[in-house]
Amino acid sequence: MLLIGDDWAEDHHDVEIQDESGRRLAAARLPEGVEGIAKLHELLARHGGENLDAARVVVGIETDRGSCVQALIASGYQVYAINPRQVARFKERYATSGAKSDKGDAHALADMVRIDRDQLRPIAGDSGQAQAVKVVARAHQTLIWERTRTFQRLRSTLREYFPAALTAYAELALTSTDALELLIKAPTPATAAKLTRPQIISVLARARRRNRDAKAAAIQAALREPQLGLPEPVTAAYAAAAAAHARLLITLNEQITEMEGQVKAHFLAHPDAEIYLSMPGIAEITGARVLAEFGDDATRYASAKARKNYAGTSPVTRASGKSHTVQARYVRNNRLADALQTQAFSALRASPGARAYYDKQRAREAGYNPALRQVGNRLVGILHGCLKTRTLYDEATAWSHHAHDQPIAA
Repeated sequence: MLLIGDDWAEDHHDVEIQDESGRRLAAARLPEGVEGIAKLHELLARHGGENLDAARVVVGIETDRGSCVQALIASGYQVYAINPRQVARFKERYATSGAKSDKGDAHALADMVRIDRDQLRPIAGDSGQAQAVKVVARAHQTLIWERTRTFQRLRSTLREYFPAALTAYAELALTSTDALELLIKAPTPATAAKLTRPQIISVLARARRRNRDAKAAAIQAALREPQLGLPEPVTAAYAAAAAAHARLLITLNEQITEMEGQVKAHFLAHPDAEIYLSMPGIAEITGARVLAEFGDDATRYASAKARKNYAGTSPVTRASGKSHTVQARYVRNNRLADALQTQAFSALRASPGARAYYDKQRAREAGYNPALRQVGNRLVGILHGCLKTRTLYDEATAWSHHAHDQPIAA
């Protein structure tokens, strides 16, 4: 067996090859891409022979994505994605100084897959369809997060020089395209006060707003309220910054809508989509996010508990001496945790069983978030059973052992 530690960078890989006894066979810096993979194969053939069994090659690397990882998996190697924090803790076995080098990281990765392989998680063999869902679902969510950050910057800028705009466009929502168009058209208090009602109505009409006359009157009145002013050059500078943020938000709105269509198309093409959509609280976008983070490798989660642990919905027990506490799991996949919380919240209305289970947790004096997390944890277990048996969600079956609680909750 050959053990490989691969410390990757943007344009190269530092690798170390060990045998089963831990003896270093080779160390090299390989280029990224086809050339680097070819040279790695040459190194392995040199030390393992031309008839080397690919299944006896084990690779430790600090990422689970990218063409290089896919090439290693396609070659038949066992590939383990190791969290950089795990590598840093492992290196403390050698020294506590905190020293870091690419060669040192490659050595630690090789040692980890040699010594602690049973404690590590191999990269899941997700299908191409699941990987496609993951790409578009993450891109869509990242664009939404970027829109939120850009909106906060715009809001902060307006508070500095034009707070009346926050009041005027509050009903429209400042992230809406029509509010942003009005802000671009009149980015200063002086120009905004000169906006006529027909100008405002025309922008609202393009956005298909209802009650346009009343909304236009309210916006015009708010923009004409007296406010404290700044020197003209300062106001002009703030206006330029606000307009730039507004144009960026319009573009983000367009791309989010475009990417949403891609998410739905890829998700609905996946064979597991029907099972996910049968779950309470899950629609196309939430379903795509959950599928993207769980993947579709049937062998990845040995049990419902393993899936819950990965989801971060199951609690962590900390026991030492006389101390014994049960805490929420904070080291987790945040994208998955966010999607599951959204599902759990929506399921409170869609599923009587979920609502009764939530009420039961609250009756035990659990807070809102812990109770919602328990609902999410239960739903993850139900999803695991549905995927394992290839059956759709059934309300009566899912909550049968909690049925005696439902009359009390009602």
